[in-house]
Amino acid sequence: MTATRASEIRKLKGLKNISWLTTRQLNKVAGALSVHVTEKRGQIFDERDSSDCCYVLLSGVARITCRNRKGRRAVMVMLAPGMIPSFPPPVVGVNYNFRCEAVTNCQVGTIDWGEFVEICLGIGSVDFKRLASNYVGRWDLVQLRCSNFMNCSLEERLALILLELSETFGVRDAEGIRLTVPVRHKDLAELAGASRPRVSEHLMEFEENHFIGRRKRQLIVKRDRLEDFLSGSHSPVKSTGWAETG
Repeated sequence: MTATRASEIRKLKGLKNISWLTTRQLNKVAGALSVHVTEKRGQIFDERDSSDCCYVLLSGVARITCRNRKGRRAVMVMLAPGMIPSFPPPVVGVNYNFRCEAVTNCQVGTIDWGEFVEICLGIGSVDFKRLASNYVGRWDLVQLRCSNFMNCSLEERLALILLELSETFGVRDAEGIRLTVPVRHKDLAELAGASRPRVSEHLMEFEENHFIGRRKRQLIVKRDRLEDFLSGSHSPVKSTGWAETG
């Protein structure tokens, strides 16, 4: 083993969330890493990156930022050397525009995700992703929804909830996406953090403005109209209570 390779392995072993790997595994990771330097304030990668790489911060300080509901970029996480966490899957109706940026000059290593999983766990990356998805579920969706709700009106919160329900429990219908589960106003009120009467009032407004429809006791979600509303391209409803937060 060369002195350079030994130095790389020691550096990897010192990374908190990689230190559990054996020396043999670290040697393979070091050999597979492509290392580059990102200067201070530079972008390491963003959510548009489709390279399917695992990013490892070898030295320096980085941060993950996103845009809030007002369009301003805000810092979400400060990162010390180690594996850089991947961005959460997209949430319907919300565009976070996640970005990983260098706070100081950073040395960053990249390795193919499939190769990294094979080295660390001895299984295929597809199997790992399936296992992780089934085990963790979409708790990230809960966290993103809760953080996003802090800056949303009640109408926006209801729109996000209906989009989420249509994605999980919806089937295509001639009029939109029909929900296959009963949707009680009480349950929607608890999800939105509002009173049942206020939620019922705004659901009536949604129906009047063709954001949703009904067939017997089933709810039909007009996803395109709700997404237009959330993006600001749809005209507001007529009620004077539209801007209230509930």
